[in-house]
Amino acid sequence: MKNKLSIVLLLGIALSTTSCASIFTGTSDKITFNSTPEGATVLHKGIEKCVTPCVMPIPRSLSKQTVTFKKEGFNDKEVKLTKNFNPVTLLNILFGGAIGVGIDAATGSLTKYSPKAYTAELEAK
Repeated sequence: MKNKLSIVLLLGIALSTTSCASIFTGTSDKITFNSTPEGATVLHKGIEKCVTPCVMPIPRSLSKQTVTFKKEGFNDKEVKLTKNFNPVTLLNILFGGAIGVGIDAATGSLTKYSPKAYTAELEAK
């Protein structure tokens, strides 16, 4: 009886921690940022991430995500990061069920950024 209970408990833990998209595709995407002219600071959620040209991992999220390109002498440019459905999450229907989909939703792995490169044309002030 104790062995059966242990097996059921382990299966429950295994199923509850299943999150296919989070495991297989991660919770962030590496995105390339470019600007004309080069040397613009890229901010995400108000935090400086890099200076163009650069590649930075951006955490996935179900909410709207934007980056801002800033360079002295130029107008700031805000760019919306576009996302698509991550088809790997469909594996949760088979293996993880609602719990796995919930974990993928919480980590943002239901979506992935596409395209993986953004270029901002900055206008002089």
